[in-house]
Amino acid sequence: MFRYIREIEFQTICNYVKEGASVLDLGCGDCELLYRLIKNKNVRAQGIEIDEKEIYKCVKKGVSVLHEDIEYGLSEYKDNSFDYIVLQQSLSEVVKQPDKVIAEALRVGRKVIISFSNFVHYRARLQIFLKGKTPITPSLPYSWYDTPNLHFLSISDFIEYCKRRKIKIEKATYLGTKKRAYLFPNFFALVGIFLISKN
Repeated sequence: MFRYIREIEFQTICNYVKEGASVLDLGCGDCELLYRLIKNKNVRAQGIEIDEKEIYKCVKKGVSVLHEDIEYGLSEYKDNSFDYIVLQQSLSEVVKQPDKVIAEALRVGRKVIISFSNFVHYRARLQIFLKGKTPITPSLPYSWYDTPNLHFLSISDFIEYCKRRKIKIEKATYLGTKKRAYLFPNFFALVGIFLISKN
């Protein structure tokens, strides 16, 4: 199930990106997303990753990647250096100061794509309510002691954040268990994917 959701997440992000655009992926991991964007959308791609093992995987795929901490790596870039900045699951898993990183991403990129697991999906709510335990769902398949997540946010949290910061949400896609979640995404969606820009 987790692979299925990740596959749809990648496809959605690829659909958000225009042909031939410049893309910077923050916390790019093994560069699978960037590799697909290069192959299918002919993008000019750059990744930032701190894990050396993941960087070796990127190099094997022929993707350009910098060994940087994404908390500080954007300060070296000029305004609007890229068409798109991508934070695919990085916001909740890697970033310690999300407000700072989002602001910098919006400065460096004309548009920013952010995806994250929805921590208030109904399965998570039921596990907390009925079992009194930290939830495990298809998009959150980790136990509390080995989870990579640092921040626990919901789709509603992110939408409210964008309103407060006057950030424009250009597109949003919500992924449910077997299909997109159109109704009550904060309840039924496992993953939220947003295309945002400066208002």
